Amino acid sequence: MVVSILTVNKAIALAAAATAALGIAAASASAQTQQRTIKGERYVPTIWVDPDGCEHWVMDDGAEGFMTPHVTPDGKPVCRRGKICGVMPTDQFFATDKHYINAAGRQRLGEFFQQAKANGARSFVIAGHTDSRASDEYNIRLSERRANAVAQVARSIGARINDIRAYGERDPRVPNTSAANMAQNRRVEIYCLR
Repeated sequence: MVVSILTVNKAIALAAAATAALGIAAASASAQTQQRTIKGERYVPTIWVDPDGCEHWVMDDGAEGFMTPHVTPDGKPVCRRGKICGVMPTDQFFATDKHYINAAGRQRLGEFFQQAKANGARSFVIAGHTDSRASDEYNIRLSERRANAVAQVARSIGARINDIRAYGERDPRVPNTSAANMAQNRRVEIYCLR
């Protein structure tokens, strides 16, 4: 675990950037004059999506960034615009600790992508998730393999995949406190981009 020192000025700068991104005016000039330092503050590695659709990440050393590699000519990130049009419980498609989709699962996914295309989806973002069993590193790789397996089915019926994301255990739908909750967290989310 890495413990870092977070200055109030850095926190205010990050908050101001988030506020500006949301288009909310805030009077932070008086808050920026404080020079207090908070010791022992710890960053938790995580990924989150702002209300404007931008995905961000933070590492335990305090480094932050955007998940998308795409930027506008002036360097601003191009954020994901779309709605979750499907959440596929991975238990329906994958055996425990596997990423192979059986024939019935491929057929159901193919039908889903055909229907989504018929309803106006031009491309898709596929995001894989896991429960918290196993290491974070292992779960990231497993969620990526599962998201890629779903993307392969989509491509086989002519669907355009805009991006594939692997979140592992980092974005649970519910706390991983029971077998039923963990089953909900083992999922592949499909975003329809119109």
